[in-house]
Amino acid sequence: MTIIGVDPGFSVTGYSIIKKKDRSILLLDYGYLSLPTKKHLSERVGIFYTSIREKIIRHNAECLTLETSFLGKNAQNFLKLGYLRGILYLLADQHNLSLSEFAPREIKQAVTGYGGASKDQVARVIMQLFPRMPVPKKQDVTDAIAISLCGLWRTPIVKRVN
Repeated sequence: MTIIGVDPGFSVTGYSIIKKKDRSILLLDYGYLSLPTKKHLSERVGIFYTSIREKIIRHNAECLTLETSFLGKNAQNFLKLGYLRGILYLLADQHNLSLSEFAPREIKQAVTGYGGASKDQVARVIMQLFPRMPVPKKQDVTDAIAISLCGLWRTPIVKRVN
C-alpha cells in the first residue's frame, strides 16, 4: 500500500509518500511545497493542485491522509485552508484514492504514544524511525510523515471501487 500524507498550508505544505512492503515501511518521497505569497490565491491553489497531483501519479498512491483542521485564531486562514482541503478531496476522487483524516491528537498518539506531544517530539520520533533521512528544514515535513504513518497504522485497507 502506498500512502501520501499532506500537511496543507498556504505558505508551506508538507508532504510524504510511504509504502508498506512486506514488513518494511519505505519512505519514498518527502519534502515541502512553498506557495509564493506574492501570487494570487487562485494561482497558489493551482500550484498546490498540480504539485500534489504529480506526486500521486508518480508514486501510484492508493491512499491520501490528512490532519483534520481546527479553527485557530484566524478565521480567514481557516477558510483558505478549506480551499486546499477541497483540492485534496477532489484529487482523491479523481485518482480513486481512499481518504482518511485524523485529529492532531490521534496522529501524535500513533507516532509518539502521547496525544499531547509537541511538534519537536513528533520530529524526534520520525528521525528515529528514519535515521538515514536528513533533518528536514521545515517541521511541516515531519508532520506530513507522521500523518502518513498514522494513515498506514490506523486505516483499514479498503480500495475504492467506481
